[in-house]
Amino acid sequence: MNDPILKEPGEARQGRRIAVNPPVFYISAGLIIAFAAFGAIFSKQAEGLFTTLQSTIVADFGWFYIASVAGFLVFVLFLMFSRYGDIKLGPDESEPDYSYISWFAMLFSAGMGIGLIFFGVAEPIDHYALPPVGDARTIDSARQAMVLTFFHWGLHAWAIYIVVGLALAYFSFRRGLPLTIRSALYPLIGKRIYGPIGDAVDIFAVFGTMFGVATSLGLGVLQVNAGFAHLFGMPVNEGVQLILIAVITLMATLSAGLGLDKGVKRLSEINIVLAGALLLFVLVAGSTVFLLQAFVQNLGAYLSSVVSRTFRMYAYEPNPWLGKWTLFYWGWWIAWSPFVGMFIARISRGRTIREFVTGVLLVPTLFTFLWMTVFGNTAIALDLSGAAPIAKTVENNLPVALFTVLEQLPLSAISSGLATLLVVTFFVTSADSGALVMDLITSGGAEDPPVWQRVFWAVLAGAVAAVLLVAGGLDALQTAAIASALPFAIIMVFICYGLLRALQMEGRETMIDLAIATEDAASDSTISWQQRLSTITRNHSRGEVAAFLSDTARQALDAIAAQLRENGLEPELEVAEDKISLVVPHGEQGRFSYTVRLRGFRSPSFAWAETRASKSDDRQHYRAMARTSEGDQPHDVTGYRQEQLIDDLLKRYAHFRHARRLA
Repeated sequence: MNDPILKEPGEARQGRRIAVNPPVFYISAGLIIAFAAFGAIFSKQAEGLFTTLQSTIVADFGWFYIASVAGFLVFVLFLMFSRYGDIKLGPDESEPDYSYISWFAMLFSAGMGIGLIFFGVAEPIDHYALPPVGDARTIDSARQAMVLTFFHWGLHAWAIYIVVGLALAYFSFRRGLPLTIRSALYPLIGKRIYGPIGDAVDIFAVFGTMFGVATSLGLGVLQVNAGFAHLFGMPVNEGVQLILIAVITLMATLSAGLGLDKGVKRLSEINIVLAGALLLFVLVAGSTVFLLQAFVQNLGAYLSSVVSRTFRMYAYEPNPWLGKWTLFYWGWWIAWSPFVGMFIARISRGRTIREFVTGVLLVPTLFTFLWMTVFGNTAIALDLSGAAPIAKTVENNLPVALFTVLEQLPLSAISSGLATLLVVTFFVTSADSGALVMDLITSGGAEDPPVWQRVFWAVLAGAVAAVLLVAGGLDALQTAAIASALPFAIIMVFICYGLLRALQMEGRETMIDLAIATEDAASDSTISWQQRLSTITRNHSRGEVAAFLSDTARQALDAIAAQLRENGLEPELEVAEDKISLVVPHGEQGRFSYTVRLRGFRSPSFAWAETRASKSDDRQHYRAMARTSEGDQPHDVTGYRQEQLIDDLLKRYAHFRHARRLA
């Protein structure tokens, strides 16, 4: 992260006014703007269209949503426990860019923030008052309500995100492909990902991201309006909601302009602190022991029913509840998966597949379960005891349910204000994270596109959310999520297959690369086998290997960079104290990198136990280890002459160009 970089002539790109993949950017933006204009001008016709579209998808494609989401969960669990779990999302020596605390905070904020605030009370109490089967407002319906809520917000949701995020992180950070959705299909269609097929995939991803984010923003503004009405008596109507969308979208554009580290990361950390404070307050102010008992029982009930609940279609007793709740959630999570998947990929470089799947699948899920238990069981307990008519409130005004519960606790004005502030910060985080991801997709994975592009997508997301609210309110938001998810759900099935094929090929590709390295070393007749053996068996000091990097390796990479520059390319030479890298950008085809790094190894010892002093630097020997962006294992180049190192690099660069069909 702090390595000095030597900028080569022609490398600076800060003066660009636009950095986009034209077909994806202009088609996506044009169609979304046309949709927004249609919804704003013909709101009644749009409302009718949304109603018809939702009923058709639920009736004819509900089975596909259920089956595909079940398959995604099975797939990610397989990867977590398989031998592929040890593969890193990046070079083998890479380390994570963010600490666990920052990583979990960004996962939680990007994944489900606004939805938890909106549905934390509303969903459990709705299932309790209007269960899919059985009597309403009973102890049994209360138990069932929490299981259903856990089911919708649990492992299945995060498995959907993992499929997209893991594929993107693997192909981008380990294989050197652009950080766009199309890259996940490279094992299936090869170079065609850079043509119309790849453009279509990215366009569908932009649609899913836009309408998934807009759904969340619409829910968020309904909650903010309800909070302001509760605190300050502000009226609840479309006019106020449109003003709130405009103001909060402006805040989101400012955050988007700051980028990932200064904007999204800081807001995500604020979110997790505010959410934790609100959660702790309700847990302590409410019935603490009951809520902890309920959390354990709810978790057990969820785990015991997860298989049967996963495949329940109500095929023998058709029930509109399935489309209103389960299919809406599956569509919402799938629509969000390009956004959340790319976002968690961007922040997960350097983690292993097992670490990625375990962290993303379990940590946010457990926090979500605790949140739903604290707020949902508190609301149900209040209604069962007759202390407050929470169920009736949800039936009449869904967004105000949270504030009705907080009214029954001490310091209700402070807690309601905190909840409203939390919705606003989640709103901003979702909008600027979504803008960042849509900008990445439409720019072809550009590392530093102009700020105005992120601002454009943030503003457009706010506009789409406003249109959906005007053209049907909550029902329109649900329809947008379900409809935009259908084509991308099909793409996700192919993403799973492509990722599995790439993982299966990794071991074989490594063997090929290592064989090439061996042949390259052996083919140089100017070095005898005796000299080569001496280099292998000799222990080198740190100074010797450092001198090799600064002299031989630097001269070899300088020579190749100069020749590449004459051929019209723009290589980048990166130099640090313990490594030197040559990076060759190829636009949408990705970046090739060749890195020689100083590595220390413990010298063998025959002692039964070693003291602390024996682990000092004088017990180490050092090697120069080289590897490329193509996922091969590091190989030893200590003692190579300049010509040998150039030959090794060129062989691997030729392999990269052949894989990308550049030559």
